[in-house]
Amino acid sequence: MKEGLTRREFLEKSGQGVAVGMVAATLERLGRSAAQAAEAPAPARRSSASEKVILGFVGTGGRGRYLMTMFMTHPDVEIAAVSDMNKRHCEAAIAVSGGKAKGYADFRELLERSDIDAVVVATNGHWHALPAINACQAGKDIYVEKPLSLTIQEGRAVVQAARKYKRIGCIGTQQRSSPHYQDAVKIIHSGRLGKIGFVEVWDVDQQLPGFGHPADSNPPPELDWDFWLGPSPKVPYNQNRYIYHYWFWHYGGGWQSDWAVHHHDIVHWAMKCDKPVGATAMGGKLMTDDNRELPDTLSGIVEYPGFIMSYRFTGANSYIYENRWNAKIFHGTNGSMILNRGGYAIITETIGEKKMLDEVRIGGIEGDGLHQRAFVEAVKSRKEPPNEIENGHYSSVPGHLLNIAYRVGRRIKWDAEKEVVLDDAEANKLVGREYRAPWKLEV
Repeated sequence: MKEGLTRREFLEKSGQGVAVGMVAATLERLGRSAAQAAEAPAPARRSSASEKVILGFVGTGGRGRYLMTMFMTHPDVEIAAVSDMNKRHCEAAIAVSGGKAKGYADFRELLERSDIDAVVVATNGHWHALPAINACQAGKDIYVEKPLSLTIQEGRAVVQAARKYKRIGCIGTQQRSSPHYQDAVKIIHSGRLGKIGFVEVWDVDQQLPGFGHPADSNPPPELDWDFWLGPSPKVPYNQNRYIYHYWFWHYGGGWQSDWAVHHHDIVHWAMKCDKPVGATAMGGKLMTDDNRELPDTLSGIVEYPGFIMSYRFTGANSYIYENRWNAKIFHGTNGSMILNRGGYAIITETIGEKKMLDEVRIGGIEGDGLHQRAFVEAVKSRKEPPNEIENGHYSSVPGHLLNIAYRVGRRIKWDAEKEVVLDDAEANKLVGREYRAPWKLEV
């Protein structure tokens, strides 16, 4: 635990503080020159690069346990503790560790351990921000799954916490560490595609006939439902709220703010621009019959200086666009590039002629393993990893803006420096969220 912070003070900070207000995004991204030295991450406790990095895991469902296996491939990593509000998930994670990790129902007890260097947050989205902030307050570095947070306000608070407590922070957008993505971005940066004014992004997920209409019920005995709800409103347990949390406003934001963070991160990297100026979106529950709250069909535009990015999602489609369930296309004056985890293809075409493949690169390496290695090295060296925490915040913002525009039913204008919606109080209120007592957001 951070020196000078007592157990009582830590628990009060994590659950009984004063709500943080809307904050200005005053920090620049990488390369902060004079300010960088003052904000450099605090030294790690280890004295040599050969020492092990001791990890704790908060959230040990399917993704959390998968990440455990990725980190465990590195001989200089040890997983000492795991935490989950679902007892079965926690027990399964202990088994993955070979019985070496200690399990905790309350992540705050895990954070009290002085031997833990860094924390991996792999909960569902509405529980990303608080454990990440609390970990920074406890002197731990953080690796946070995407999206960084449920709201833009929370994401900025995580960035502030990493800066304030001088912690290494990394977002789990592992495509940054994939060789073929790196090569694709180099090609775009070289100018080979010409001027790019339009980027298409899409996700297709066959969800027919939908998730159904299960009745509210008692939670399973292994799950602490009230704790799982956390800062979200108290409601009865419903298996769809728990299993399909991505599709309920208090816990997720659909694929546009979850899966699409991977896309947005690559678009920002390739286009050298991560600050939108506006967004619009439309859609609805047009194809499925279930109790989800988010649309099963959505199409929107995120506006940037110099280009626009379209995003579309359907949860009920038998047609795979360009033979890919998800991808992005960069449309340039000299050609286009279609890019996803399977690889990339550069396509040139002229009026009246068929498409011609100019170059094809097969991918297939998502970046997992390499991405986790980069985080371990950053913890040891105290140098920011390739996809540091503020990149993760900016990559999460487009999905949040699409959802805000969809919910208010109109185009919104975005001030990326102050991180506020302009001239629209109703939309701006959705930049943050109210917390249920005793949970409050405090940096």
